[in-house]
Amino acid sequence: MIRSGIDFIEVERIDRAILRYGDRFFNRFFTSQEIIDSGGHTPALAARFAAKEAVAKALGVGISWREGVYWRDVEVVRDPRGKPGICLHRGALERAQQVGLSGWAVSLSHSREYAVAMVVATRED
Repeated sequence: MIRSGIDFIEVERIDRAILRYGDRFFNRFFTSQEIIDSGGHTPALAARFAAKEAVAKALGVGISWREGVYWRDVEVVRDPRGKPGICLHRGALERAQQVGLSGWAVSLSHSREYAVAMVVATRED
């Protein structure tokens, strides 16, 4: 079984949230490593935000306390060569296990104005 998710976001939306909420925004949506990996570039953060939304779509849930999946439960990581990957924690990991998803691939892209992420999740048979 394969599931996929895609999300597209305007970078300006992330800029506005940072200006309005500051550290509260960062602490709610991103892990410390994601902030480091983004190098402080809003388009890179927007791509990670889109990836989290795309993962939620592949999981078949929203990101909310009602679903038990929170923003920081989905982490965009990088391998030593910089290739992005997905690491699930807590509620997102539990949901993935419930629906049998164990492998994740992610593609991120961004410009100054827009960011997009696509994920593909596979199931062990």
